[in-house]
Amino acid sequence: MQRPTAGGPSVIRARQPQTFTKWQSLGKRNKTDRVDAQVLCEYAWRMPWVPWQPPSAVALHLRAITRAIADLSGIHTQQNNRAHATAASHALPALVVREVHHHQKYLEQRMSRLRRQALRLIAGDCELDRRFRLMQTATGIAETSALQILGELAVLPGTLDARQWVAFSGLDRRLFKSGKSVEKRPRISRGGSRHLRRALYMPALVALRRDPYLRHFYQHLLTRGKARLQAIVAVMRKLLHALFACSILINRTTGRSCVL
Repeated sequence: MQRPTAGGPSVIRARQPQTFTKWQSLGKRNKTDRVDAQVLCEYAWRMPWVPWQPPSAVALHLRAITRAIADLSGIHTQQNNRAHATAASHALPALVVREVHHHQKYLEQRMSRLRRQALRLIAGDCELDRRFRLMQTATGIAETSALQILGELAVLPGTLDARQWVAFSGLDRRLFKSGKSVEKRPRISRGGSRHLRRALYMPALVALRRDPYLRHFYQHLLTRGKARLQAIVAVMRKLLHALFACSILINRTTGRSCVL
């Protein structure tokens, strides 16, 4: 749903008006299109409109390419597992084994072609190139991970803070409490970009092994009784906060509103 404003269009996610209020709260016994329209009007009347600016074409193209690379990488992993299984089997003909290896090489060629295109896009934009190079100075982030992370963060507006970055990644905690009797175990919201969470996972594993500060932070969480996966998620949040701090440094040195 869009509505023009003086500062630009305002875009509302479909889930927002659904969670805003239910038709029963309006005293309606039936759910019809007319009642749904009244709920949307109530939402539009009460909630503020925030101007929205679409990301640049370069950022959108970069995100599309990096997501395509991630999808092909998942298929390539499955194909590697099939190749391992076929190599251990003596019942399959040699033709099937050759076809599996040919498919592996085909996927690798496609990923290499997309990766080269992504690097050309970044090299053609000075700000993206600067962020890409700075991102690779962080422990645990190399070229492949930097491409995936930058592809997701490049579309974000420069007005967000660190907590909003975490919320966009879906790594923010979601609490469920009511009085003193109801308190469920906190979990991450998973409400943001699953692509960004996937891109941060392996760098976090490498960083907690090679970075002394993150390794001490990880061990401290384990001694407090946290599960290993909970501690890894906390390291992912720390890594994302560090990337945000780098973006603030870029803002101060360049004088522009940009994101890492």
